[in-house]
Amino acid sequence: MPFDPLNLDKLPTQPGVYLMKNQNGTVLYVGKANNLRQRVRQYFVSGGDGRLIIPLLVAKVTDIETIVVTSEKEALLLENTLIKQHQPKYNALLKDDKTYIALKVNNRHKWPMVQLVRYKGKPEADGLYFGPYTSAHAARMTLDLIHRVFPLRQCSDQELVRRTRPCILYDMKRCIAPCVDKCSKEEYDLLVNKVIRFLRGQDKEILRELYEEMAQHANELEFEKANAVLRLIRQIEGTLEGQHVNKPLGGDADVIAVYRQAVEVIIVLLVFREGKLMGSRNYNFTNIAEDDRELLSSFLMQEYDPHMEMPDEILLPIDLPDEEVIAEILSANRSKKMRVYQPQRGDKRALLDMAYLNAEATFKQKKDLQAIRERTLLEMQEVLRLNQYPKRIECFDNSNISGTEPVSALVVFTEGSKDKKRYRKYKIKSVSSPDDYATMEEVLTRRFERARDENDLPDLVVIDGGKGHLNVAVKVFARLNIITVDIIAVAKEQGRHDKGMTIEQVFLPNVRDPIPLKRHSAVLFLLQQIRDEAHRFAITFHRQRRNKQTLKSALEEVPGIGPVKLRSLLRHFGSVKKLSEATAEQILEVKGISKANVEALLQYFAKGEGT
Repeated sequence: MPFDPLNLDKLPTQPGVYLMKNQNGTVLYVGKANNLRQRVRQYFVSGGDGRLIIPLLVAKVTDIETIVVTSEKEALLLENTLIKQHQPKYNALLKDDKTYIALKVNNRHKWPMVQLVRYKGKPEADGLYFGPYTSAHAARMTLDLIHRVFPLRQCSDQELVRRTRPCILYDMKRCIAPCVDKCSKEEYDLLVNKVIRFLRGQDKEILRELYEEMAQHANELEFEKANAVLRLIRQIEGTLEGQHVNKPLGGDADVIAVYRQAVEVIIVLLVFREGKLMGSRNYNFTNIAEDDRELLSSFLMQEYDPHMEMPDEILLPIDLPDEEVIAEILSANRSKKMRVYQPQRGDKRALLDMAYLNAEATFKQKKDLQAIRERTLLEMQEVLRLNQYPKRIECFDNSNISGTEPVSALVVFTEGSKDKKRYRKYKIKSVSSPDDYATMEEVLTRRFERARDENDLPDLVVIDGGKGHLNVAVKVFARLNIITVDIIAVAKEQGRHDKGMTIEQVFLPNVRDPIPLKRHSAVLFLLQQIRDEAHRFAITFHRQRRNKQTLKSALEEVPGIGPVKLRSLLRHFGSVKKLSEATAEQILEVKGISKANVEALLQYFAKGEGT
């Protein structure tokens, strides 16, 4: 039975929180108010609220529970708690997958490293976190720069302990090899300190120190060291160039805009650090009952955690009645209180306009597949315990029938999409019998010897097969001294290669049991897509090879056409099909081919046996 408006007079007039429930007791909406009776009444007065979603909400409400509090601050905190607890359908709720993309420095380790992680804003118990970054791409760009500029280790803790000689990164001057004591603890800690300061935006200070260091080396006639420092300076300056907006803030700030269309709403957050625009994040909501002020208030309480790195100010598109209280709550762990307000004019107002334009543009493409792919790849990194964000994934599959014409195929997915220009086909040279392991060993060795020498290594290698195939890959990588590439093996249920969300077994190195993936997992779907593409490509290549070989064998039966003449013909025309379409004059142009050979070939093709 719908809620009786006559009961509105029984509601308290004090500040507090109200919970709208349906007939099953499910909380549909949570709101706060300075005067509970007055605020709730607005939902039931004709014309009191023009938003399309309100009548739909009110029609489902059968009961309204209120909780009276003593202050606006208590109401804010309680509302935030109840929204997270009940997850009401008509409230804007930041889902669990909206975690922060951050860079982590595990500075409590003897030899710290920098990693791309998903961070949920919890206290920093296991290292320093820097961010939030606007996307996985933005974070990777920063991480790539750090790897180029600051030669810290990139290997896992297990690999660090096992190493007895430097890996290839040491030869590339991308790591100073703490694993085998090629550097002192003091030297390494100095690098770590520079990385931390760089991530905190102190790049100008670092550049000044590097210029001083270069000058000192030059004064001491250590020109090789001075040149190395100069290259480092140029890398940093080249990356920082163009990062400034036209009218930089000069400090840390978040700029927020709201764009609303019917029941669809998007919030865009522009992130400025040290006066530089680092990028943006966006949040989509559908069928929420909050107006813009309620939405922003709830968003701020959910989005920001006092334990995370906080900006000095948050710029809003509208004034909030409780912005002072929000600022007080969010500044709980800061020595200086942050500002939460709406600028009226000047540079900061212009930044709000820019944020609104971004919100409008993002709204029109909110179904962007790239955002979905980034989340899937981040989830893959987490679920499969990968050391690297799997930006580029290479997958190998072998194909043969009874050991004849064995081939292997490589497919590549970059940013979660097919990268066909990187696809490769391999004719197997060293294996004649049906030995899948030997085939895999040959193709991996050929591919990664070259990739290592050309510094063209992927982030993740997927092997189509089980634990035996994985062990072959691990052995090849160990022999080639490659440690920065993750490896997994994927085995389909009962060895099937047909499509469908079937049970997969994902094997990791040095892990006995396969990793379980949920049947409808996005990670599972992407792995299947990659593996099935590799299988399709390998099968197609094998069929082409087999058909070509069959035709070659048939042509050898033509009177007067032996292996030497056949090779000459195929080398000249490129394929049996083009040979079958050639005229007598064209065939005669091939060295070693006589008129009798031409007549025999034309008769052969006239019978339709070679086409």
